[in-house]
Amino acid sequence: MNITAGIDTGTQSTKVVFYDYDKKQIAASSSAQHNLISRDDGTREQQAEWWIEAIEACFSQIPAEIKESVRAIGVSGQQHGFVPVDAAGAVIRPVKLWCDTSTALECDELTDLYGGSDKLLEGPGNLVLPGYTASKILWFKKKYPELYAKMTKILLPHDYINWYLTGEYTMEAGDASGTALLDVRTCTWDEELLKALDPERDMKSLLPRLVKAGEPAGYVTEKAAGILGVPAGIPVSCGGGDNMMGAVGTGTVEDGFLTMSLGTSGTIYGYSDKPIIDPEGYLAAFCSSTGGWLPLLCTMNCTVASEQTRALFQRGVKEFDAIAEKAPAGARGVMMLPYFNGERTPNFPNGKACIVGMDNENMTEENIARAAMESAIFGLKMGLDSFIRLGFSAKEVRLIGGGANSPLWRQIAADIFNLPITVPVLAEAAALGGAVQALWTLEILSGKSTGIKEIVREHVEIDDAKTCRPDREAVLVYEKVYKEYAAYVDALSGLFS
Repeated sequence: MNITAGIDTGTQSTKVVFYDYDKKQIAASSSAQHNLISRDDGTREQQAEWWIEAIEACFSQIPAEIKESVRAIGVSGQQHGFVPVDAAGAVIRPVKLWCDTSTALECDELTDLYGGSDKLLEGPGNLVLPGYTASKILWFKKKYPELYAKMTKILLPHDYINWYLTGEYTMEAGDASGTALLDVRTCTWDEELLKALDPERDMKSLLPRLVKAGEPAGYVTEKAAGILGVPAGIPVSCGGGDNMMGAVGTGTVEDGFLTMSLGTSGTIYGYSDKPIIDPEGYLAAFCSSTGGWLPLLCTMNCTVASEQTRALFQRGVKEFDAIAEKAPAGARGVMMLPYFNGERTPNFPNGKACIVGMDNENMTEENIARAAMESAIFGLKMGLDSFIRLGFSAKEVRLIGGGANSPLWRQIAADIFNLPITVPVLAEAAALGGAVQALWTLEILSGKSTGIKEIVREHVEIDDAKTCRPDREAVLVYEKVYKEYAAYVDALSGLFS
């Protein structure tokens, strides 16, 4: 057996897949749950040690024969989390996550220090938003100055896991671009923004060396190998954020393809051979983890809306879908603005969820249930509109995340986007992306010239049975409903800013 392992450490759990690249199939997989620290002020945090415990639990579930056949490892991690590390490699505070909205004031402060939003877009290419890492660093500096002084490295979640595996501190452009500190045009740190963050300290020295896509972050140490049961000395690829690895695991590594993830958060992103900077700031100007760029829109509320609504009505998942399917496209005018966690796009850190458009006739469980599902796609359509406005020619959307399991949600997405929706055969796209990226690195190290596009075409398969195509009548309905949805968002924006 020849195996590459893909580790995906997300918000809710860690998943590991062991990919047999000769047979092109998953030889084994495992998962372990995480806890979450939540507070009313928007705080969302985790202990970094929980990720390591979860990884070790995942590997302990796998037969020794498979683990001993691992030839390389690739790591996917939730983006933007701020992992402050001291000189001994210890994490000195709980990790502020991507979904933490408690640093909105620091975003405004850092933006002003740099010279404003327009200058940010002209310079590094991204706004400083609550989800990103930059404001979390400033928050840490202000709230915990003694701990801040002890910090010797700034890591992202996947970087920390790479360090656990290899003992090396590294970053790569894809995940690093989500800090808001990287100039995405040149894939180098924006030194003016680093100086605005802390004029008295050499912030660049706190950031790990940047490795290029395809290069290894390092090699598995004897210690990590002994704990996990894999061979020591095998390469660990550069890895990336969960969206970057999801792009690899779905085949979004060349122009024309979009990947959309329906999970706790919602994301839509597409590969580009050149930087794409959205002057309106809806699309994040991220780099990919394959040597290109990955413009992306992220909403902080996706399956959150349906899960909250399902809990309210005390329904099971399949039962909820069946109820929502009884309502027509557009839910007879009922709409949900699903800002349960505040929101990142649009930038409403203080946003609240709303149900609008109800009257004596349409206030039913069926309509509210469907409106919850539609709201997730309406939020992501802002991203599709931005892609089209910036000249991206979309031909297909590849759907992943928990929502991809719902036939109704797949059809709603096809109708609202007016594009074919396809689903990869292997559902754990980010973990698979880690395994495929690891295979790419392995081939580069062995002297082969195979590119990531060729590897992805060979190893990412689409489930034709789950493909959905737009229904013309529903498309026309949603064109009208989406305009009404956008009008509600605009009308209520003053309450959320």
